[in-house]
Amino acid sequence: MYLPPHDPHVDDPMRFKPLFRIHLMERKCATVECMYGHKGPHNGHIQIVKKDEFSTKCNQTDHHRMSGGRQEEFRTWLREEWGRTLEDIFHEHMQELILMKFIYTSQYDNCLTYRRIYLPPSSPDDLIRPGLFKGTYGSHGLEIVMLSFHGKKAKGTKITGDPNIPAGQQTVEIDLAHPLQLPDIENLRDFSELSRIVLEVQEQVRREEQEQEQRQEEEERSQQAASQPAASPLGGEGAEGEETAAGAEGMTPDKAPASQPFVLPMGVISRNEDYPRTCRICFYGTGLIAGHGFTSPERTPGVFVLFDDDRFGFIWLELKSFSLYSRIKVSFQNAEAPSREAFDEMLKNIQSLAT
Repeated sequence: MYLPPHDPHVDDPMRFKPLFRIHLMERKCATVECMYGHKGPHNGHIQIVKKDEFSTKCNQTDHHRMSGGRQEEFRTWLREEWGRTLEDIFHEHMQELILMKFIYTSQYDNCLTYRRIYLPPSSPDDLIRPGLFKGTYGSHGLEIVMLSFHGKKAKGTKITGDPNIPAGQQTVEIDLAHPLQLPDIENLRDFSELSRIVLEVQEQVRREEQEQEQRQEEEERSQQAASQPAASPLGGEGAEGEETAAGAEGMTPDKAPASQPFVLPMGVISRNEDYPRTCRICFYGTGLIAGHGFTSPERTPGVFVLFDDDRFGFIWLELKSFSLYSRIKVSFQNAEAPSREAFDEMLKNIQSLAT
């Protein structure tokens, strides 16, 4: 198991925890041992389900239990997973979320399914190198997000989830065609000023999407009307030209200042106050929020903040919250996607699993 560092230390290294091991014996035999729990290795089982997927099952789940019952198990889990004691956590909402996570994970500690994930393909045009990042998610603690680039969009996909947004969902989407010009540092402290700027861009994006839909409808009608063959290429060329101009504006961060002062607006909550005080460039984006159990999900406006090659942030406007992301600096062997199509297919598959 590959665990993020203890909240909110997003720049600390990842942690490893063995879950199972395989002993290769003579005569092509093998034994499987479950490593979960605190009583040492014990009997387990592995089943190959299909290509790029397998399952492990513990045959002695009593090794996972503790003599002090669920209360001792919870306190041990809290200390190992969060680096805290129950007395450290005063916030009632955070206690509730942590307890939900413990109940959920302990339900499935005897049978786990593993599916292969690919690292995102990279391109020289990417804003920064794509990859895996640790991110702060308020009372949920630290979670793992995969940043990937898709033309004029960048996507942050959750690799680990929480009771609100499960793994596989697209937690943030960055619109690279719409960079944001932040106000000066004094006005940036004013949340209402930042909110005004972001909501204006949101309205602009909405209008552009409506215009694009209208152009597509007109093109479809003109293609169906054989008497007007010239209307389609003219409309298409105009639309393409406008899109390219917008994309060029967003995809040239090198033209922006090398760095500009940055501070979170008053009232925006951050789990980690040790965030960078300068940034390279900001973009309009949307973040996914939902109730417990992924109920009533909706995309809400926000600000993507690029600090450097290894760190970025996202201001959740509606939640008045800030997430800080730091790159996982570990080399994974044989993790590259064989093609862009294979990577996109993997993203669809893990999202469908979550829903």
